[in-house]
Amino acid sequence: MSGARPLSRRGGDAPPAGKTASSAFELFLPCAAGVEPLLAEEASKLAGLAVEVGRGGVALRGDAALAMRLNLESRLAQRVLSRVAAAHYRSEDDLYALARAVRWGDWITPRQTLRVDTTARAAPLKSLNFASLRIKDAVCDALREAAGARPDVDTRDPDLSLVLHLEGNQASLYVDTSGVPLFKRSWRDAQAGDAPLKETLAAALLAAAGWRGRADDGALLDPCCGSGTIAIEAAHIACDRAPGLARRFAFERLQPFRDHGAAWRDMVGAAKARVHAAAVPIFAGDVSFRMTDFARRHAERAGVAQAIEFKAGDMLQRPPPAARGTMVLNPPYGERLAPKGRGAAPRPAREQVQGAPDMRSFFAALAAHWKRHYAGWTAWVLSPDPKLPTLMRLQESRRVPLWNGPIECRLFRFDIVAGAMRERAAAP
Repeated sequence: MSGARPLSRRGGDAPPAGKTASSAFELFLPCAAGVEPLLAEEASKLAGLAVEVGRGGVALRGDAALAMRLNLESRLAQRVLSRVAAAHYRSEDDLYALARAVRWGDWITPRQTLRVDTTARAAPLKSLNFASLRIKDAVCDALREAAGARPDVDTRDPDLSLVLHLEGNQASLYVDTSGVPLFKRSWRDAQAGDAPLKETLAAALLAAAGWRGRADDGALLDPCCGSGTIAIEAAHIACDRAPGLARRFAFERLQPFRDHGAAWRDMVGAAKARVHAAAVPIFAGDVSFRMTDFARRHAERAGVAQAIEFKAGDMLQRPPPAARGTMVLNPPYGERLAPKGRGAAPRPAREQVQGAPDMRSFFAALAAHWKRHYAGWTAWVLSPDPKLPTLMRLQESRRVPLWNGPIECRLFRFDIVAGAMRERAAAP
């Protein structure tokens, strides 16, 4: 995260960070590495103004209404942060002074709670926990002086969540207006386990593929859908359903937004009113009947079950659901690639997967299946293996670097044509 010092810029210079809560906010939207240009395009459209592209996110300036709109509408941002202070520092005492200068009574009352998280890159401090403690002390001292009482700390569900980011000797302090990260859309069933792909990154895959859910985009297919993340994000896009429509946000408990309750209700009402039926078909399935059932249940909770056709099956045998379309997939390893009829325990990648003896054979068989049955389709495959095109014996037409958490990946585009290159050359 680097909201204070953007690497490149779209738009004019932003004024320095203010120290009070006002009608103008310096906003920073963090995202997964590699998603920055996609988020910049999305945020610029939502805000109607230029944004600054930085490492790990984008920055822009706007009012309370814009902060609320970004929380409700952004599919790619992980949070919406408001920078309240920034300065050079040399010690924890400097950090205390930085936070002490902010008028925290403009944000919360002593009856509310707070939490401080600290991230750092090349910071000279020995303890980030102590840095967080000094920020907490500053907020509590400021409110005690102004109101005669101090707020309590709540590490699970605070009213005011602060993020201190240290970049070398530069400190930036943010108010998190989102609270729970934005990738949590509120539809996921905890029993399904952790998803290998966050909702925000799934939306980024679709954005990188240029799939917008329009009629001319054609059908969308995820043949190894797991818990349904990509398909559900696609359905939200196709139905024009705001990603934050079914959840709550931290800003609803913060003072600067208290006078905007009517505007927020109107914004949510307008978002609900514009939801419509999908103009394109969306197909998804998994070799695991259990995961396909989870995905179908998730789609129901997400309000888009009617937009997705789920069908369990081996993707090495699945026929194309339409004459033309786009596949977007994050091929998994282990249990969900095991052929039906085997045990439920996860297996090493070298064991048999979907009818193939190992991962290399699996991807070669998948590419052969696509050449035989999916000519005219476009496939976008996310993989941590830079040699995936070689394994599949396909030539990618594009590769997009993206990070799935700590894992460096590539999103490969394959334009599928019938038959292998050698077979086409030998054809009369």
